[in-house]
Amino acid sequence: MHETLLSGLTLAASGPEIPSVDEFLPPEILFQGTPFAMNRIILVRVIMMVIMLIVLGVSAAKAKLIPGRWQGFIEWGIEYVRDKIVYEVMGETRGKRYVPMITTLFFTILLFNICGIIPGMNIAATATIMMPLAFALWTFVQYWRTACREQGFFTYLKKECIPQGVPAPVLIIAIPIQLLDVVVIRPVSLTVRLFANMLAGHIIVALCFSATQFFLIEAHNWMAAFGAATFLFGFIMTLFEGFVAYLQAFIFATLSTVYINLSYPED
Repeated sequence: MHETLLSGLTLAASGPEIPSVDEFLPPEILFQGTPFAMNRIILVRVIMMVIMLIVLGVSAAKAKLIPGRWQGFIEWGIEYVRDKIVYEVMGETRGKRYVPMITTLFFTILLFNICGIIPGMNIAATATIMMPLAFALWTFVQYWRTACREQGFFTYLKKECIPQGVPAPVLIIAIPIQLLDVVVIRPVSLTVRLFANMLAGHIIVALCFSATQFFLIEAHNWMAAFGAATFLFGFIMTLFEGFVAYLQAFIFATLSTVYINLSYPED
């Protein structure tokens, strides 16, 4: 009995396997040594993108005047983004132009995030920096393009960098800060918020189920209670990660809409 307890304590001291950064920079598994080389995360992105294109393509090809349940569900999703995000922020007149962009951003980010809880994929396609950065740069280009079209480059820059009513001495500090916000902080905040949340969520879920495997399979029977607790917590965190996947897509799409709307002249 004493030896069993000692063995269990020794095993517990070794601890479960801790997820490392290597999981987010996995080795290439396809087309190694070519410009088309893919690791697991890129493969997950490609698979999810193909699924999205097939589903939406088939749905569009079979669209009817009186929608069925599936078509109604797709249309409800599009209308949700249009009405609750784009029109809510920009109004219908301005917003019509940006509904396709924001809808694409929302659903791509949502489905890429959900990859983290889909068995077999088990990692969010947005859990590395490059994908969130690509989405943020799209928003960055769009709100600068809108600003140049609606106000002109220098008028927009003046409006953003020189707030009305600010005393001249304060402008020495305010102008660099405002310029930094428009050029750097907005895209960086979009990128880091999405990337960090999906990275953290993946690590927490991975830790829970790694601990479950350790306590239930590798450790001794008296430690199984810990495994049951970590499994329950891991299951709860998986459900929460699904909610975070939606929430981060909603926040990214909403902030992108806000930034574009700020590029218009004040009414």
